[in-house]
Amino acid sequence: MLFIGFIVSAQDNKEKKLKGQIVDTETKKPLSAAHILNLNTVNGTITNENGLFELVAKANDTVLVSFLGYSSIKVKVTNDLLKGNEVEISLSEKPEEIKEIVIKSTKLIGVLEVDVKQVPKDRFTRIHINGLPQTYEVGRPQKISSPIAKLLNPVDLVYNLFGKKPKQLKKLQKLKKEDDLRKMLAGKFDREVMMEYLQMDRAELHKLLADCDYSEYFIKKASDLQLIEAVLNCYENYKAIKKGKIERNRINIDNK
Repeated sequence: MLFIGFIVSAQDNKEKKLKGQIVDTETKKPLSAAHILNLNTVNGTITNENGLFELVAKANDTVLVSFLGYSSIKVKVTNDLLKGNEVEISLSEKPEEIKEIVIKSTKLIGVLEVDVKQVPKDRFTRIHINGLPQTYEVGRPQKISSPIAKLLNPVDLVYNLFGKKPKQLKKLQKLKKEDDLRKMLAGKFDREVMMEYLQMDRAELHKLLADCDYSEYFIKKASDLQLIEAVLNCYENYKAIKKGKIERNRINIDNK
């Protein structure tokens, strides 16, 4: 009996396809290009023109469903949902007005020194060039003038905060590696995925990015993909600084 129970349990935990349709709560109109993300496996997809989707999942996984201008929901996957029947998920429009985002393109010639001058700068002088791995920001150096200020340097605080969530950061890294997920996150501006994985609210996430010396303008206007890259870059930079501090301390101890 125990053996049979083990087999049944293993079958229940086997990955299957969650199939369904995303619709508007009021009109029942299918929502095309809605985002569906399995938070456990970091796999995602978008709905087709009929609002239909298929996503690999297993029982007890949590799926985040979102669409621009609508309130997102999280769905707990059950065995009943994985039996092949199509599930209908309804999303409701957000009560607040969604402001239109206008993205302007700039013609680049492929020479960094020239292209940098062509890209329009905001008042925080943060610029980003598509195709380059780095987002550049100038004119905001951190000045640490006194011993007391050095003690308050956020390097250790930020590193310790990140250090508590190594698994979550690995999931963020996976998000930016998958082409489909990158496309999905490039068009998202709600921060929900980041808040979910980093286990932070919006204010905490804002403070984290500010401590990483990102401008207010960038934090508010960047896409979710850009913010994920910013968080990961911040972690790597502070990890390198932390490692450098430890190595310097070891050298000083050895010299003594």
